[in-house]
Amino acid sequence: MPMLEKSPIGFDEASPSHRFVAELLAQADIRLDGHRPWDIQLHAPGVIDSALSRGNLGLGESYMKGEWDAERLDELFYRLMRARLGQRIKPTQLAYHSLRSRLLNRQTAKRAWEVGQKHYDLGNDFYAAMLDQRMTYTCGYWKNAQNLDEAQEAKLDLVCRKLQLKPGMRVLDIGCGWGSFMAYAAEHYGVECVGLTISKEQAEFGQRLIKKGLPVEFRLQDYRNESEQFDRIVSIGMFEHVGHKNYREYMNVANRCLKDDGLFLLHTIGKNIANTVTDPWIDKYIFPNGELPALGQIMDAAEALFVIEDLHNFGADYDRTLMAWHNNFEKHWPTFASQYGERFYRMWRYYLLSCAGAFRAREIHLWQLVMSKQGVLGGYTRVS
Repeated sequence: MPMLEKSPIGFDEASPSHRFVAELLAQADIRLDGHRPWDIQLHAPGVIDSALSRGNLGLGESYMKGEWDAERLDELFYRLMRARLGQRIKPTQLAYHSLRSRLLNRQTAKRAWEVGQKHYDLGNDFYAAMLDQRMTYTCGYWKNAQNLDEAQEAKLDLVCRKLQLKPGMRVLDIGCGWGSFMAYAAEHYGVECVGLTISKEQAEFGQRLIKKGLPVEFRLQDYRNESEQFDRIVSIGMFEHVGHKNYREYMNVANRCLKDDGLFLLHTIGKNIANTVTDPWIDKYIFPNGELPALGQIMDAAEALFVIEDLHNFGADYDRTLMAWHNNFEKHWPTFASQYGERFYRMWRYYLLSCAGAFRAREIHLWQLVMSKQGVLGGYTRVS
């Protein structure tokens, strides 16, 4: 058998780590330096050892540096996760991250503002180019939709119908983003809305809605400081920033702020297994201090506070939503290239496409839960 030669860029294909990873990837039909869109193209030494020792943090950082590529990152990560290869590797340098995630409360009232500053305050123009016309930065509902705008409007209407909104109601939106839900609900269902956000950029953008005469109010504050009561409460894509040590407190706030005959809709990304820690790359570069809940954790947090009236999983729609965001991002990137640079481009591409692959693999989900404080007499009727 002929000896394998070292590649011209300096990594050794005969090394034990290279052989181990090549054999592992083969189980997901992925090749190192293969020619298919989901194959990994190595451009520098050290990529494999970094991934083995530092997991997705090492893999993501080496991608940001341009040390490897894959034409279809979404397909690469779909295959990696569907084959559950991550369970075969225990990164040696992430023990501290794991311990920190499990023991510390990384989502305190003080820390809660960090994600607003680092992620949501990137710039309204940037997000306007990537998102739909309503600036909705959560999963769309693609059941009858043909494009992103239709999918996001369908999601907003779905939420309104699940909440059984009626004119004159007052609605609290915990984590209101750029106000897309509040604007839609006010325009189409005649309700008044109060939105909570920790992003100054989002709050400033919200003033545009107010100038249009819509009955909406943006409050730049942490959810824990809200005490007013409302007919309905909605939280779309915010629970991912709450953290397991605060789930019960979050539910207590929602219970305190909801009238006895009200409904509460929680829209959140979730994971299959509770005792897993936040992805270290996502935590460092995209959503500081974020954490995905498992369904059982949500149920435990809501116990004795809410009756779960309805549970709807349409996580597969997030794959399609993320791919639409990625297409918009690529289309408009020349406008932002000089402002953000190549490293940001690779970081954002890695974020959008790796997440799309995770939803495609059914590794993570999108849940909508409808809850009431005392149970809906006669039962709650699901809408779709």
